[in-house]
Amino acid sequence: MRERPIRRGFVREAGLAIAPLLALLAVLPLLYNNQLLLLNAVVFLVLAQGLNLTYGFSGYLPFGYVGFFGAGAYGFALATLHAAAPPLAAVLAGGLAAGLAGLLLAPLLRLQGAYFGLASLAAAEALRHTIANPDLEALTGGPYGVRLDVPYAPRLTYGLALAILGLTMGVVAFLRHSRFGLRLRAARDNPISAATAGIDVVRGRLTVWLVSATAAGLIGAVFAWSAPTFFPDAVFDISFSIFAIVFTLFGGAGTLLGPVIGVAVLYGTYTAIGVSAPQYFQLVYGLLIMALVMFFPDGLAGIRMPWRRRDD
Repeated sequence: MRERPIRRGFVREAGLAIAPLLALLAVLPLLYNNQLLLLNAVVFLVLAQGLNLTYGFSGYLPFGYVGFFGAGAYGFALATLHAAAPPLAAVLAGGLAAGLAGLLLAPLLRLQGAYFGLASLAAAEALRHTIANPDLEALTGGPYGVRLDVPYAPRLTYGLALAILGLTMGVVAFLRHSRFGLRLRAARDNPISAATAGIDVVRGRLTVWLVSATAAGLIGAVFAWSAPTFFPDAVFDISFSIFAIVFTLFGGAGTLLGPVIGVAVLYGTYTAIGVSAPQYFQLVYGLLIMALVMFFPDGLAGIRMPWRRRDD
């Protein structure tokens, strides 16, 4: 009998949140003629939701999350350059590369708090310097970047980015309404008590960590497809991690729509005033973050409204 409420909650969020959001994003290119800006917004949505998985459900905040994004981009590049893989297969190769990087970095999960965050950042920097090594120029392009001879397909890359976003949000919705997600949150809040109760804390954390890494790698591969020329400093830019963290915390970690709200408000603010008047954007951006920390520590999605259900 317990499975019915779980399934009902998942279907409700999929029908009332995920499907309308994807439909809106699918229609936006017809109303707003800036494909690159819209694609970047979806990229940040996926990164925020991917980081939401590992932080919202396991409590790990990876400052080096961009390492998986860059691994996906270079996984796509290597698959097309050296294996002559078609673009769609290369996107899968990018997700696989990021998943393998996540598996390689799994020992970092033994760390906690700031130690984990700094270690993940160091790992991302190590990966960037490895790819940018001039001795690997024949393989990765080294510091000179890569130029891909891939057919330009803006509609296909945008649609693929939406599909990745839908899958990532589906995983978040599943964790919010499944026993596995409940075990993850229990391990996040009190790992010792969770382990005593029979919860496999290590396996749960590793699973969500790998799913989060794969999501970043897949969207990194799509980003590489849309930008046929890129450099290590571009796809391993720490700002990707910073924005994903800020968007997630601003909207509300552990929720489905929190990262979406964060991207809509902050990235929307940047789009509106950040390009033409960056000095005002920095001021508004700082004031928004200060107000959030002072008055809404759980993010905007944590604000209780009278019409909201108690289990939201």
